[in-house]
Amino acid sequence: MLKRARIQLGRPGPVRTPEIFPALLPALITVLPAASAPGLCALALCALALCVPGAAQALGSAAFPAEPSQHSHRERPLPDRLPDKPTFPPSFRIPVEPLGFSAPGAIYLGQRNCMASLDFIDDNRLLFTFRVPGLMHRDAGESETSYSRQIRAVVLALPAGTVTAEALWTVHDRVRYLWMLKDGHFLLRDRDGLSQGDAALNLKPILRFPGPLLWMEMDPSQQFLVTNSREPAAAPERPGDVPSPPTAQARLSVDGQSRGVPNPGVPDPSLPDMVVRILERSTGQVMLVSRTRSSVHLPINSDGYVESLRGDGQQWLLNLKFFSGGSRVLGRVTSTCSPTYDFIAQRELLVTACDGLGGSHRLVALSTDGRRLWENETSPQAIWPLLVISPDGSLLARETLAVNHAINAYSPLDSDDIKGQLVRILDAANGKVALETAASPALDAGGNVAISPSGRRVAVLNAGAIEVFDLPQPPMLPTPPTIPQTIQAAH
Repeated sequence: MLKRARIQLGRPGPVRTPEIFPALLPALITVLPAASAPGLCALALCALALCVPGAAQALGSAAFPAEPSQHSHRERPLPDRLPDKPTFPPSFRIPVEPLGFSAPGAIYLGQRNCMASLDFIDDNRLLFTFRVPGLMHRDAGESETSYSRQIRAVVLALPAGTVTAEALWTVHDRVRYLWMLKDGHFLLRDRDGLSQGDAALNLKPILRFPGPLLWMEMDPSQQFLVTNSREPAAAPERPGDVPSPPTAQARLSVDGQSRGVPNPGVPDPSLPDMVVRILERSTGQVMLVSRTRSSVHLPINSDGYVESLRGDGQQWLLNLKFFSGGSRVLGRVTSTCSPTYDFIAQRELLVTACDGLGGSHRLVALSTDGRRLWENETSPQAIWPLLVISPDGSLLARETLAVNHAINAYSPLDSDDIKGQLVRILDAANGKVALETAASPALDAGGNVAISPSGRRVAVLNAGAIEVFDLPQPPMLPTPPTIPQTIQAAH
């Protein structure tokens, strides 16, 4: 279950600090259990397996006005069937067997291993990477939970599918390893390092962490990185490692248990090993660093971060806290569980809420100026949702496993219950379905859907080929109001 955490900044030191810090007192952050980290392989992960009414821990009750019962945008139910064929045929298909890809065995389904990645470099080139079948092996000195595997990478020219570049990489865990950037480059994660690659698949190391880099994510503008790494507090510092500057230290409390800010230069073996940082991607400057017992999912845009505050009953208040100070209420949602939220564009936030009985979820899109843009109701027979966002934020892909019954504590999931994997492409502006298709083999950690930079093309790994669909121009995203925006005092 998702836990809640509160961050408080440490005492400023003599080094000048960026303006991000005054607004981070306090910051509410969603914390993922450490055991869930190996299953994270989507650009943005919405993992809501079981939503039990009242299960989320209250962070203090406040009397918020109720969520409006009538909205200008009517809630739209999404069907739970797995389509026999896509909404419309693909423009072309690129067979993947000649590239060396073979479908992973059924034994991997449910393990949430990242088996592949699919990304557009630009509208006319794809980067396709996948695990090379073969025996997994451990390097000398590696633990029982780590292993090495070979990843084949190919750049494909469209529509012919000609291979213009290829490479073979070695990675050392099962989770996501590749993130595409908007300029045609990409980030490759392995062990304690982060490298940047180009369309020729040349790699250049850019960051090295004091311990294994377990997970990372970016804001929609890709200006900031949020990283999670495992770094024992007593480990000696190495020259060239990403630092933990004293002025960026924060105090993090999870479930009411707080850890103090460590004294600079004084190792404390009792401190948790997990470290979360916010860094500027272009410079590597550390904006915030904190130790916690669990991996942290922090939804941010280039302006600030989102916190959710629980009110009476099932009411949740969503608040945008600005890095420069102040905050703005985005809206209120009703949810029987702690809602999850992700920025799908600089000015649009997608909230996934639990509807209670039946296990269904509700998708609520909010603008950062507080407008409720659209709502969709999802089926309880569509589980383990993953999000893929287009580079310009105009489209989002929501892929789920289609099962034959609602999953709950009384009716758990069995591998025989999975019917396949469903991909829905939604217009971010209005929530309408632009494309619906199946993906096979089912990859429960994602990596089988891509959206081009223009939002005009979608690629899906399905039935032995990469199927590429040409879409009409997506609707324009909502524009901010021209009137001055009211910013509430930070609290």
